[in-house]
Amino acid sequence: MGYRADKRVGFVPQAGTMDIAASEQRCVLYRRKGNPVSTVIDRLASAGFSLPEAPSALGDYVPAVRAGSLVFTSGQLPIREGALLTSGLVGGAVTPEVAYECARVAALNGLAAASTVCDLDAVCGVAKLTGYVASADGFTAQPQVVDGASSVLLAAFGEAGRHAREAVGVAQLPKGAPVEIAIVLLLGDS
Repeated sequence: MGYRADKRVGFVPQAGTMDIAASEQRCVLYRRKGNPVSTVIDRLASAGFSLPEAPSALGDYVPAVRAGSLVFTSGQLPIREGALLTSGLVGGAVTPEVAYECARVAALNGLAAASTVCDLDAVCGVAKLTGYVASADGFTAQPQVVDGASSVLLAAFGEAGRHAREAVGVAQLPKGAPVEIAIVLLLGDS
């Protein structure tokens, strides 16, 4: 089974499984039983976040694609109001604390991108988060930086926002960004 029922939070991913059809059915049944499900926008707002406008692609691609019950976002940069928050290597010109905030902004941009191809309130789980961190020589705290993105997904989806994850150190990212985030969401019927 892809998810197990949890009376407090809805559905929690079980380690090593991804039965999409069964997961979708559980999401539908959970909602039909009248369980309270606040909106993603409300949950983000209560955590102090706001969903930005969907980002534009920086090249010949789309910000997000829906493939059946899955939504894949393209890599998202920490762009707010059309400008990159900062540039440089984490552990060098960019502190881990600033990079953590960049990861949060990039994750919010990822959710905004996903909203162009799905209703975020129909998300039943986060399958995967991939975080790329432009790292100075010797910097090894990529997981702590990518925790910023994870915190946004947990705020948006509660326990259903727990996900598999990669936190990868890289030499450079587009536009000199310190962080890039990509997300895979699991949808159920709303």
